[in-house]
Amino acid sequence: MKHFILAASLTVLSSGAFAPSSFAQGNYNQDLAECQSYANQVSPVQDAAVGALGGAAGGAALGALSGALFKGVSVGEGAAYGAAAGGVLGLAGGAYTGTQNQKEVLNNCMRGRGYSTYY
Repeated sequence: MKHFILAASLTVLSSGAFAPSSFAQGNYNQDLAECQSYANQVSPVQDAAVGALGGAAGGAALGALSGALFKGVSVGEGAAYGAAAGGVLGLAGGAYTGTQNQKEVLNNCMRGRGYSTYY
């Protein structure tokens, strides 16, 4: 009886009764494509636009304040320079944040499917 149970156990194990991991089944490329699709729904362009607007507004306020405090620079001129500089910095910061958000979505999706990520 013990030999029958042992033989039956070995037969079950060798026949693949246990499902291999997703990676072993070759679903990695499909999983990656699906997760990239989810990540692409996060728009770095939108984050960049929001960053640019916020930076421009903050820069204009600081530029106007600088123009009011320093002789030789008008309030309007200071606001214009501040808005331009703040907009550029805000655009870059927003684009970086948007890209980081995409990576986070991709990594979380792949981790949820059982893969290890290193970013």
